[in-house]
Amino acid sequence: MGQKAFASSGDLAEKEQTLEVLADGVYALTAEGDPNIGAVEGEDFLVCFEALATPVAARDWLARLREHTDKPVRYLVLSHYHAVRVLGASAFDADVIVAHENTRALVAERGAEDWASEFARMPRLAKGADSVPGLTWPTLTFSDRLTIDLGGDRGELDLRYCGRGHTEGDIVAWLPQHRILFAGDLVEAEAALYTGDAFHRDWAAGTLDRLAALEAETLVGGRGGVSRGREAVTAAIEQTRGFLRVMIDEVDAVRARGGTLKDAFAAVHSALAPTYGHWPIFEHCLPFDVSRLWDELSGVERPVIWTAERDREVWAQLQS
Repeated sequence: MGQKAFASSGDLAEKEQTLEVLADGVYALTAEGDPNIGAVEGEDFLVCFEALATPVAARDWLARLREHTDKPVRYLVLSHYHAVRVLGASAFDADVIVAHENTRALVAERGAEDWASEFARMPRLAKGADSVPGLTWPTLTFSDRLTIDLGGDRGELDLRYCGRGHTEGDIVAWLPQHRILFAGDLVEAEAALYTGDAFHRDWAAGTLDRLAALEAETLVGGRGGVSRGREAVTAAIEQTRGFLRVMIDEVDAVRARGGTLKDAFAAVHSALAPTYGHWPIFEHCLPFDVSRLWDELSGVERPVIWTAERDREVWAQLQS
């Protein structure tokens, strides 16, 4: 068998985008496994959640949003630091860019490397790559919780840090009035997990437990469709947890018997593929996922920085 096309470099087909109105003034754009994005109306302003990979891509989303509301963007909330989520920020002309304090530190530590890495892995998402003016820096950060008063009778938007997971700085946006949760990449609804910068054990336990405790009735994950109803929300959370637990169990078992990283990749692939293998970006994510988990179980506390060169090396080692 020949080597697979690197990451998502061979995925060039456009995905159908679906804009859904989840409640009065609450919007989500999903796109067949591409990154999701959302918006919430305040009385006289907008809060947008995520920014896409480039200003060109973000402007396409904003044009669709403007069919529903012409309110200015006061807050742009970034769930974490990954390039395909944040580098479109300049298109929003937001008064305030909000993220967790760890996310700001991660941009400083590894934002430039992540930019090069992600655009090489997912070139189709980097529409108008030359429109990116530079790294996206939060202008407001918090540690545990930040509440935005939406004004009038619209209630509050609650931004929360629920613990380490997909990265060490992921946050979620919770609308208690509507019981709608924008979970970012802490939950994927029938889309594969990217865990190359993750803290797998924290994520699979306390972090997902805290999300489940919100008892959301609608959930927008980082990728995949909107989960509607408590049963569907629980299923999305548990699918995410199941993916993580299978990875942890398989890699731990390979390490215990003295196997190699490539052995661990083969074991995880074999265990996950029957259930998750048809999900978007499964083959793309898995080498980076297993590499990070191998490091984590070997005592490497924080993820090693991914560079374009390291990406290719790991891919060649595991997906050949």
